[in-house]
Amino acid sequence: MFTLIVILHVVICIALVLIVLLQAGKGASMGAAFGGSSQTIFGSSGATPFLAKITTGVAVLFMLTSLFLAFMSGPRSRSSVVTTPAAPSQKAPAQAPAGPAAPAAPATPTAK
Repeated sequence: MFTLIVILHVVICIALVLIVLLQAGKGASMGAAFGGSSQTIFGSSGATPFLAKITTGVAVLFMLTSLFLAFMSGPRSRSSVVTTPAAPSQKAPAQAPAGPAAPAAPATPTAK
């Protein structure tokens, strides 16, 4: 399914480029005013309305296939490797090291 949509997307992309290249620019009608040939195959208005509608349709298909491909290539699952939540940490009271006790200092200083 994914491969079919990618192939369709590439074909639509190429068709969109070709349709845009077939359209005449805004200054193309100036040549007909000075004796150039006019576009009589598609009628007096030329191919502009027909190609504009085709361009709109192909552009919509291009956007839809783009969105579908972006959706399909996203993360596959939302599962987590962590199965249980972490237990809240409790701080233990500070304890003295279990080594030998230091000798107690004399309570009163001795005079010499």
